[in-house]
Amino acid sequence: MAKEPKKLDDLFLDTLKDIYFAEKKILATLPKMVKAAQSPELKKAFEKHRGETEGQVKRLEQVFGIIDKKPQAKKCDAILGIAKEGEEIMREFKGSPALDAGLLSAAQAVEHYEISRYGTLKTWANDLGHPDAARLLDATLQEEKKTDAALTQIAEAVVNQEAA
Repeated sequence: MAKEPKKLDDLFLDTLKDIYFAEKKILATLPKMVKAAQSPELKKAFEKHRGETEGQVKRLEQVFGIIDKKPQAKKCDAILGIAKEGEEIMREFKGSPALDAGLLSAAQAVEHYEISRYGTLKTWANDLGHPDAARLLDATLQEEKKTDAALTQIAEAVVNQEAA
């Protein structure tokens, strides 16, 4: 018997599992970043994002429900690599003026990954006839874009000058 070829709904589910893993990894990593950050503005931004990430995990669980699947994570090598780079920055730049700039760059790498994933998932949800899932994914996409913009503002207004 021939194996059924995989389709867009399979890819959607696979990618949903990927970003679910990523968000859970981010939740585990953010407290370390808050602790490592030297700038009060950066600490506050990381703390705010932690709360948002908790809401994003809940939204993903709602999306799983919409497609009648159990929330399940699939190891995301991309987020593990970005997290590893962040850990190296925390270790190698601990106590230095450039630490916060490095933390910001790692955080923005995460944001850009998430923006890419959520944009794709939103499009696929629409293509697959899941407008409620698309709305939930778009809500998270907009939060990720705002977080990225806020991090850029902190970098330009405070952190990069202190690192220089």
